Amino acid sequence: MLKKVLIGLGIVLIIIQFFRPEKNESNDLTYDVSTKYQVPDDISHLLQVSCNDCHSNKTEYPWYANVQPVAWWLNDHVVDGKRHLNFSTFTKMPIAVQNHKFEETIEMVEEKEMPLPSYTNFGLHKEADLSEDQRQKIIVWAKDQMNYLKDNYPADSLVMPKRKN
Repeated sequence: MLKKVLIGLGIVLIIIQFFRPEKNESNDLTYDVSTKYQVPDDISHLLQVSCNDCHSNKTEYPWYANVQPVAWWLNDHVVDGKRHLNFSTFTKMPIAVQNHKFEETIEMVEEKEMPLPSYTNFGLHKEADLSEDQRQKIIVWAKDQMNYLKDNYPADSLVMPKRKN
């Protein structure tokens, strides 16, 4: 009985290898955050190694992303991450939303909610495991961008509209 279950499980694992999610590799930078905002090289590097795999149109996939069901799990993270924040389409959003996304970036990095622990656990993505100094650099950069918006746009244009119930 156990042998039949293991054979059946093996067959299922082989079959699911043929059903792969589409990879996030367009790398379209038309509306990238860097097209409007200053992103110094050190910040660009930090965003690349700690944020962009899930928050841009260019994911650097590890070898295990070719194995199902891991690829589905990773794809879900990328899709969800881009739904919340996509640096590759950042400037396409209204100014108030851009301002709010900088504010959320500050909050998530300060509270160590990003990068996700599952991204850095077990020594995976060591460069993404941000030090306090690196976190502060990202926070200061995001605050500087919010100040840029504050200095160049009317205050009411930076406020998110209230949602209608």
